[in-house]
Amino acid sequence: MLARLLRPKHVASAHCDLPCGVYDPAQARIEAESVKAIMEKYVANEDPVFRTRALIIKEQRAELVKHHLWVLWTDYFKPPHLETYPQLHQLFWDATKLAGAAGGKGTVDPKQADDLLAKIDEISKIFWATKAA
Repeated sequence: MLARLLRPKHVASAHCDLPCGVYDPAQARIEAESVKAIMEKYVANEDPVFRTRALIIKEQRAELVKHHLWVLWTDYFKPPHLETYPQLHQLFWDATKLAGAAGGKGTVDPKQADDLLAKIDEISKIFWATKAA
């Protein structure tokens, strides 16, 4: 009797924890574009004070890239997405590793940022395909 009284009257389900409009790979892309722009400015400038500031900001932006990717990975994508897109694990692994290498690992090579942006683009295509489904 008690179990029947405590049982919810309505059961709801969703594939994400909030309305899907809160998720967008563009957030990671914007930060990755900032990382690339900072790298280009770093390479073009010889001032040691400017370069130090650029490295600090670049590392902060790279951490934000990782954060936005992890939010997509842990909050948006679910097991059914992995069944359809089994490469998701590897894409997120590669992208977050590239974000780490572009940030705190010390590279200032814009090519590294280009590789990161390419991975984010791949993730974005899958994201939008799942939103359309």
